[in-house]
Amino acid sequence: NMSIIESVNIALPRKISANGSRPFLTGIIKKPVHGPVYLGKLGFSGDGVGDKKGHGGEDKAVCAYFMGHFPYWENEYGRKILPGAFGENLTISGMSETDIHIGDIFIIGKALVQCSQPRQPCHKLNKVFLNQQMACQVKTAGFSGFYLRVIKPGRINAGMKLERMVPGFLRVSVAEVNRSIRKDRSKNIDYKRILSVTALSYEFRMIVRKKAGLIVY
Repeated sequence: NMSIIESVNIALPRKISANGSRPFLTGIIKKPVHGPVYLGKLGFSGDGVGDKKGHGGEDKAVCAYFMGHFPYWENEYGRKILPGAFGENLTISGMSETDIHIGDIFIIGKALVQCSQPRQPCHKLNKVFLNQQMACQVKTAGFSGFYLRVIKPGRINAGMKLERMVPGFLRVSVAEVNRSIRKDRSKNIDYKRILSVTALSYEFRMIVRKKAGLIVY
């Protein structure tokens, strides 16, 4: 029921060019910060996103990633993976996608946050890792990370506990939602159960509905 925040990572959007690509605006290159950082409804002070259509907003105020996945990626790529490598604001230990449910409410110091959806890796992750298959590999492995919405703002720093106060309705894990949208997903996915979780963000709800073959519009 508890994780430890190993690192708080932020960055303002900037233009980068990866492996000779056309420069693009992104906030994915996050760096650890020392000392407390204010977390508001739309994210951390001093942090931002490049693509405001695909990222950001109240349902995706904070991106978190489980540090326990780092050895897997280090083995895959033969390189050291450091906090912030996945564009996450919070690098955590203790609980992964299988342990965290959509709608779980956590306390961090005086702040309250709620898990809203899995993280959907995009093409910018491919550019950062210099591998066009990276986003697909993240989806296949299920090591996606997840987003948090902010219920109550507060100041956060590394070393704080991310402590579950209220479990999500129906205990639908982030991993279960990830499985529901995979191409190789099992046929026995309980879409009704997943879609019954009101805390699931609107954006991700539409993705699940589409995969379930339901009418989106």
